Amino acid sequence: MTAEVALWISVALVIYAYAGYPCALVALILLRDRPVKKARITPRVSFIIAAHNEEQRIAEKIENTLAQDYPAGYLEIIVASDCSADRTDDIVRSFGRRVWLVRARERRGKEAAQQLAVRAAVGKVLVFSDCATALAPDAVSNIVQNFADPTVGCVSSVDRLVNADGHTSGEGAYVRYEMWLRELETRANTLVGLSGSFFAARQDVCRRWSADRQSDFSTLLNAVDMGLRGVLDVNSTGYYRNIADDRREFQRKVRTVVRGIAVLHSNAAKLNPFRYGLFAWQLFSHKVCRWLVPFAMIAALISNAFAIAESPVYGVTFLMQCAFYAAALGGLWTGAHALRIPMFFVVANLGVLTAWLRYAKGERIASWSPSQRVTALPQLAPTLRLADLNRGLSADALAGADVVVRAAAETAGGSAQV
Repeated sequence: MTAEVALWISVALVIYAYAGYPCALVALILLRDRPVKKARITPRVSFIIAAHNEEQRIAEKIENTLAQDYPAGYLEIIVASDCSADRTDDIVRSFGRRVWLVRARERRGKEAAQQLAVRAAVGKVLVFSDCATALAPDAVSNIVQNFADPTVGCVSSVDRLVNADGHTSGEGAYVRYEMWLRELETRANTLVGLSGSFFAARQDVCRRWSADRQSDFSTLLNAVDMGLRGVLDVNSTGYYRNIADDRREFQRKVRTVVRGIAVLHSNAAKLNPFRYGLFAWQLFSHKVCRWLVPFAMIAALISNAFAIAESPVYGVTFLMQCAFYAAALGGLWTGAHALRIPMFFVVANLGVLTAWLRYAKGERIASWSPSQRVTALPQLAPTLRLADLNRGLSADALAGADVVVRAAAETAGGSAQV
């Protein structure tokens, strides 16, 4: 009997994490739909690019950012160099008055470099983007529209892969599922996480980061603390090429989860439903339950083996589990398209399990190395725009940094309050 109970509890957790939670969100939306009230506004925007040894991509990234159709007088670009040891800083300086360079004196990680840029920024809205991410010309204009809604504290983009000819690749079922889930969270209440490659936030939301915590997750949690919410903008997309080496991609995902667990651990109080209400349930469902799935999978397999003697039904369920894992191994070995879903599910949860083991051993990840995707940004098709796809520094600000270089000429603030 104990084995049977353990089996069904484990199965129920897996089903709830991936199906029960989104179904509950759908039901909640029927009772309280919270659409984002967008409007065309042009507040002063600071566009922050974190970089470490990005000499091969930084020029293209800056040119891609300068090509934004956002009013140039309201857009400042800041490159936060995490003590780069190559030509990254010199390349940034070559852009003259169009770009600020803020350099860390020692390498402390992406978030610490971003913090230097946040202290230097004068924008009411801060936009963060990685060097490996290309944006369509209307990306900043689109993402800023969300801040016309006073309930919005931060905005996440959609991640999309781009192939060699500059067109979007076909996403897998898992990516489509994640984007659908984020849309549901936006309409029901708030997101539980942001896309780290391209997101935006009100300036005040970014003031209380920990240098050793994920900036995207921390930003969302700060927004919730301030009574604001995070939303997904389906018209704001970051384009990138996937990491060619599957092992590096796996390790990247492991690092992401390790850092996410650290942020959640330091913000465990947000799981208190009496204080954080609906968000506490969302955080538990989307993060905690999802990160407990690998343990539930192991428990389901072991308990099922012990339960076989109780009923022939459990013999069938055990064979079904074995067949699922065999399909995952087959997909990993052959690359067969029909086996990609079980393969990805197993590999993703193996990554989560690996992250837990590393976290339990005391591993904490503060510094970061840029993902080795390609040595150049994705080249978007010439006519590609998001709408087509989805229809001066103070002395205090410079503390802790070797500041550098010039920015765009001083201009007045934006045309709308945010």
